[in-house]
Amino acid sequence: MAQKLVDSVKSSIAQNLGVPGGHALAGDKNFSLEQVPDLTGKVAVVTGGSEGIGYGCTHTLLSHNISRVFILSPSKEVIDGATKEIGSELGEDIAKRVTWIQCDLANWPEVASVARKITEQTDRLDILINNAGRGIMTYQLTEYGVDRHMAINHMGSTILTSHLLDLMKRTASTSSTPVRIVNLASNAHQMAPEDTKFASLDELNQDLGPNPQYGRSKLATLLYARWLNVHVTQKGHPNLLANAVHPGVVTTKMSQDDIHEPYPLAGYGLSVALKPFKKSQWEGCVSSMYAATVTEKSGQYICPPAWPENGSELSNDMALADQLMLLTKEIVREKTKPQSQEKGCPFKMD
Repeated sequence: MAQKLVDSVKSSIAQNLGVPGGHALAGDKNFSLEQVPDLTGKVAVVTGGSEGIGYGCTHTLLSHNISRVFILSPSKEVIDGATKEIGSELGEDIAKRVTWIQCDLANWPEVASVARKITEQTDRLDILINNAGRGIMTYQLTEYGVDRHMAINHMGSTILTSHLLDLMKRTASTSSTPVRIVNLASNAHQMAPEDTKFASLDELNQDLGPNPQYGRSKLATLLYARWLNVHVTQKGHPNLLANAVHPGVVTTKMSQDDIHEPYPLAGYGLSVALKPFKKSQWEGCVSSMYAATVTEKSGQYICPPAWPENGSELSNDMALADQLMLLTKEIVREKTKPQSQEKGCPFKMD
């Protein structure tokens, strides 16, 4: 019993907190950015890759010789700053490997268009990191009348992934190393309501409060990774892996600034008092980099540094994952009909 308690404390520190030597507590599940392999010849897409955890991913990929990185971000100002920093630290030749494409994941036809642009500009895609998302914020609907957390964190990423799947399958069929999809989930998926069914749009559009709203969207990103494993990896594409990751408690714009929107007073404590214990963007991208470049397994939920966890009971419910994907397809097709000649966004289910 005492050893179990010690192991639990070690895993909690390694997975969530930015303390000196924290990742070393993971023992044989340790991993560092220095262990990322050479990525010469490979191509990656990183959503939100110009700041926070996403920038940590982008910088790490480039510093390990990746040939090209597509960064999807709604802000040209932020990407310009990131590109300048990359040029300063890694050299202008490396910075030229970055292609920025403006993309708002809440704008679903734009997401599909961006995916087509990517497929026109590269004949391979080895890594897709679905990093961008909406943090813990208050309830809001998109212009489609869909909860913004679900619309961005799950549906926008799902549309992008679905439109890039054929390219990734082709790459996987000829690649000597696995092609990998990484979804940024979170231990916050455990805050999703226990009665989550993903049964209807009305269910999605209930105002649950900031934490459950965010948690449910992260449950969806985790379930989507498991769903891809069952319907893609295990059905004819064993060299195409899909996993979800937890980054830990990381110093990002979400945890420092956005948290004040739902919690003006408590958010101050979270952004200031906890700052010394938060992971840096480099520590925060470790689990993503492990899932994007090293793991040989699919359908896992990987916590920092390279620690597979079971996740919640809901996150292992494949019937719930199937229902989630059916509802996603239904909502996206219906809501995008006016912008796609009455066809709806034709994203592939597998």
